[in-house]
Amino acid sequence: MQVNEELVRKVIEEVIAEFAAQSAPTLAPQPAPAVPAGGALPAGAKLRFTEVGPAKRGTDPKEVVVALPPAFGTEFHATIINVPHTEVLRQVFAGIEEEGCNYRVVKVYHTADVAFIAHAGARLSGSGIGIGILSRGTAVIHQRELAPLANLELFPQSPLLDAEVFRQIGRNAAKYAKGENPMPVPTRNDPMARPRYQGIAALLHNKEASFLDRTKAPVEFKVEIV
Repeated sequence: MQVNEELVRKVIEEVIAEFAAQSAPTLAPQPAPAVPAGGALPAGAKLRFTEVGPAKRGTDPKEVVVALPPAFGTEFHATIINVPHTEVLRQVFAGIEEEGCNYRVVKVYHTADVAFIAHAGARLSGSGIGIGILSRGTAVIHQRELAPLANLELFPQSPLLDAEVFRQIGRNAAKYAKGENPMPVPTRNDPMARPRYQGIAALLHNKEASFLDRTKAPVEFKVEIV
């Protein structure tokens, strides 16, 4: 059957319009918990990525690598429920530091699968622990010794991940790095989240994948909020 491009375009536009109409209250930026250093972010704050060089395996046993896809914070600036990427990383970094650990940021260019992104981060981490976060908010805490499709903690429902959850993800990753066995991060469960957001999540995934470079190795970045 021949694909009618005009019809496909119309369906996509209708899905987006329906999603926006149904989700207007949900899509408001999520409130963030108080952060000890710096307080609330200024309006319009953005992430600045400064390339350090090819990502190498770390030696710090208290290091957690935060692994991101290439479009995170550059082409995309918020999760599927509009948690700004500045806030996502600020909370993750704060959670890691609260447990006395350090973080390093890498971008993984060859895949848009959060499990493989997180596993790549874990393999580069001095502690063997990595966090993978997609632009839409899906996240994984991974360990170097595990298979890519296994993990320590999986957060597949991006519409249910707010700023406080990202803070706790950072904390738990740091606890694993210290050799602890923390209780899994509690997350909400909404059986309607998948059908409600599935269409827009697929569109976001396809756009995220369009920025991949499957020939490029992971790159380390210094990240600043400006």
